[in-house]
Amino acid sequence: MNPAVPTWAGVAASAALVALTIVVAWRGRLDLARDIAVAGIRAGLQLAAVGAILLLVFRHTGLAGAIGWLALMVLIAGRVAARRAPGLPRALPTATAAVAVGTAATLGTLLAFGVIATQARVVIPVGGMVVSGAMLATSLALTRLCEEARTARPAIEARLSLGLAAADAFAPHQRTIVRTALIPAIDSTKTVGIISLPGAMTGLILAGVDPLTAIRYQIVVMYMLLAAAALAAVTAARLGERALFDNAHRLRHLTAEPKEARR
Repeated sequence: MNPAVPTWAGVAASAALVALTIVVAWRGRLDLARDIAVAGIRAGLQLAAVGAILLLVFRHTGLAGAIGWLALMVLIAGRVAARRAPGLPRALPTATAAVAVGTAATLGTLLAFGVIATQARVVIPVGGMVVSGAMLATSLALTRLCEEARTARPAIEARLSLGLAAADAFAPHQRTIVRTALIPAIDSTKTVGIISLPGAMTGLILAGVDPLTAIRYQIVVMYMLLAAAALAAVTAARLGERALFDNAHRLRHLTAEPKEARR
């Protein structure tokens, strides 16, 4: 047994941390105790189920199974990101396409140049990190896009009234959307290794890999996450912009608002 890997008894003991969080939420009257408990239980059950499925994928399906698994992850990530754009026409295909572009381009480049192995046990974990980063960037881009469409509507319509095309009228807001979506990825890349040791590097070190070897892998991970975020954000912003305007270059009304705004 690898001493760096917790036993199932250790996993059960770590549930005390969730219990502590529940107590803090309850004592602080945050109305989050139930949500925290549900989140903790779901995380454990979901990860256990995923671990069992991945074991089968690694042993029996190879690269084809890994690609199928990643495709499912992209679909789920697109649905999650689309929830950040209530009222936006074609939000689901827009979000899914953005995540897919960021994932396919980034992971495809790494595989094409032989940066990572084509084994399922490598493609799925690395691809999962790419999908997660692309989903975050897509969510931020669509959230900001809807905010800009609502708050900056007078300015956008003023440019349209001057004869500008939809793309030109929305261009200043496009830049703001993409910049906002890229901030987390940029900040993470700037501070990697200083504020925290990221997951890939930490996992390799815990597995006994030499730190300098782990660093090489982590550098690749940070670069791929930055690229995936950029591609996903730009794709989401471009496709979202097209959904905002009709064929006559008129700005559509977004009737729905984010849940946070309705509370």
